[in-house]
Amino acid sequence: MRPTDTRFFAPQAWVNGVWAYDVLLTVDATGHWSGIAPGATLAQRAGAQLLAGPVLPGVVNAHSHAFQRAIAGLTEQRSSATGASSDDFWSWRERMYAAALRISPEQLEHIAALLYTELLAGGYTQVCEFHYLHNAAFGAPVAPALDMSMALVRAAQRVGMGITLLPTLYMRSGFGASTLRTDQQRFASTPASICRLVDDVQAQTQGMAHVNVGVAAHSLRAADAPAIAELAQFAHNRGLPVHIHIAEQEQEIKDCIAHTGQRPVQWLLENAPVNDRWNLVHATHTTAQELAGVAQTGASIVICPSTEANLGDGVFDFSAYCALGGRWSVGSDSHVTRSWTEELRLLEYGQRLVQKKRNVAARCGPSTSSAANLLEAALAGGHAATAQPLGGLQIGKRADFLVLDSHASALLGVPADHVLDALVFSSPDAAPQAVYVAGKAVAHRAGAALASAFAQTMDALWYA
Repeated sequence: MRPTDTRFFAPQAWVNGVWAYDVLLTVDATGHWSGIAPGATLAQRAGAQLLAGPVLPGVVNAHSHAFQRAIAGLTEQRSSATGASSDDFWSWRERMYAAALRISPEQLEHIAALLYTELLAGGYTQVCEFHYLHNAAFGAPVAPALDMSMALVRAAQRVGMGITLLPTLYMRSGFGASTLRTDQQRFASTPASICRLVDDVQAQTQGMAHVNVGVAAHSLRAADAPAIAELAQFAHNRGLPVHIHIAEQEQEIKDCIAHTGQRPVQWLLENAPVNDRWNLVHATHTTAQELAGVAQTGASIVICPSTEANLGDGVFDFSAYCALGGRWSVGSDSHVTRSWTEELRLLEYGQRLVQKKRNVAARCGPSTSSAANLLEAALAGGHAATAQPLGGLQIGKRADFLVLDSHASALLGVPADHVLDALVFSSPDAAPQAVYVAGKAVAHRAGAALASAFAQTMDALWYA
């Protein structure tokens, strides 16, 4: 052991898809795992820090719009203006725009800081920010796009969350349009401006821990083929992850067919250089042939069950995709839920409701446990989403982990081999007693200052 190493002892830890016992965990000076040793003797673990609860890896939140935390709970009443029959994704989007157009960099930082603390408490240790609020708020002076990006970075740094910032290309209001609507001008960008923003963020974040960048195209409806190709080439040259919303809504499918003659995923696979650095967000409405095509490219699908349910998007064909060996990750998107256990629970329950069967995910991997197969797949998808060494208690991976509270009501008295099952499928959620990023403990409960700043921001947004 080097003098700079940190050693932990976990009586129970999740290693390579199963529970291991009496595990000696060693973190090197860079914050990565340098040793994972189950069955450690008393002599071997002497002097190690005791982790007083079952240990799980941190999970990557592969899709986040931090600003949408400000509307959680505020879109659940039918608008008299839209009528009962038209309350859908598109009417929700109008409410979302009401926040998007007003938030200042300072307010975004306050919202994101509270959110990221909640995400840490929910078991996430890295967040992928799909970020398209580039320009000044409505009525505010012109400001550099970097201001909003750095507000997110500062929020993550403040609470200890890892962040993959994804500056997002947004050029037009829909298929066949050449410009943005007036209420979308804040999102306006070009491939060149996104590339500059990536450069600027990288320059500003040199030396900051756990910060990296990728790129995103908002969607096929928001960016044309040449622009997507230009952005993809830039990402390829830099080795960056690429994200894109795709096939989320049935209307999007119809519009894409009307303007291109193809479904969105079909078009993307045939017209873009999709590979294992690509992350297709939602892909809710896909054919068997499209899912097979995605799996063959090595790309990942980012599933966001709570948002997809909240918006009435539909149910992703999880079983078919898993049968193909498809890669996937999980995200909280609009943040109506901020816990990966709830996302995985809802993913499984959606399949059970559709198929009228139990333990669907237990047939989608090597384990007989639905929770185990879900967690392992979500961990594996984290690398594609971030291009970072994340994804489990493995040598060389970043030492992100959670220490569970064995005395939480959901886990109380549960046999050791069923702890993960209870964590995912027994409510109320068992919050971790400690969260570590790169081997360092981080606060996962919002202090008075964070809570107060968030409350003041909400007052300004909704009562001013």
